[in-house]
Amino acid sequence: MEKRIYYHDTDAGGVVYYGNYLKFLEESRTEFLEQKGLDITALAQAGFHYAVRKCSIVYKSPARYGDVIICEAQLKKITAAQFIFDQKVYEKNSKRLLVEAEVTLVSLSREFKPIPIPAEIKLKLHK
Repeated sequence: MEKRIYYHDTDAGGVVYYGNYLKFLEESRTEFLEQKGLDITALAQAGFHYAVRKCSIVYKSPARYGDVIICEAQLKKITAAQFIFDQKVYEKNSKRLLVEAEVTLVSLSREFKPIPIPAEIKLKLHK
């Protein structure tokens, strides 16, 4: 996923506010899932919800106003009820690594109780 950094993404120092990377990672995971044929809204309407259970993030280098970044999401592992993603954010022109993250999502019911990931979802993710 490609994204341009705007003024509202930055802090008083002119660099991307650290918390905004979480939004960029979320957007990248959503794009990844949709490219695999999974519609997040349709899944929620069917009673399947996915929430971040754990996030480990390492900030390597700052992005600044006007930069264009590339956000990547790779599915590392699927367990019975969790998706584990390896994610990276790069500055587009220099290919400079900005952020590395491992994000774990848990599959939840409408009542927000952990449930197994349906087989049809796992199948789409393995394509």
